[in-house]
Amino acid sequence: MSTFHVLLVGIGGFFGAISRLWVSQVINKRIVSRFPAATLVINLIGSFLLGIMVGSGIGGSLFMLLGTGFMGAFTTFSTFKLEAIQLHMDKRKKELILYNVLSYGGGILLAFMGIELGMHLG
Repeated sequence: MSTFHVLLVGIGGFFGAISRLWVSQVINKRIVSRFPAATLVINLIGSFLLGIMVGSGIGGSLFMLLGTGFMGAFTTFSTFKLEAIQLHMDKRKKELILYNVLSYGGGILLAFMGIELGMHLG
C-alpha cells in the first residue's frame, strides 16, 4: 500500500466519521427510543452503499477513498456490539434479538441488493 492510498483512506475516514455523527444526531433527534435505531440505520445504509460500490466494480484509489475510508468510518461494528451487550445487560431480550436480526439479516440483504444495483449501474 502506498502513502497515497493511506492518505485516501484517512481522508475518506474523516468524512465518513463526520457523516456518521451527523446522521446519528439527526436520527436521535427524530426518534426518541432506547432502541439503538441510529446505529442500525447507519449500518444498513452502509451495507447498501458498499454493495453498490462492489457491484459497480469500483476499485483502486476510488475504493480506498470511498469503500475502505468513508464506509469504514461511516459504519460502526464496535458500536453495534456495545449496544447489543447493553441490551443484554438490561435484560431486553426481544430488542436484542430484533437488533441482531435486523443488523445481520438486513445488512446482508441490503448489501446483496446494493451489489445487484451496482452491477446494473456499472
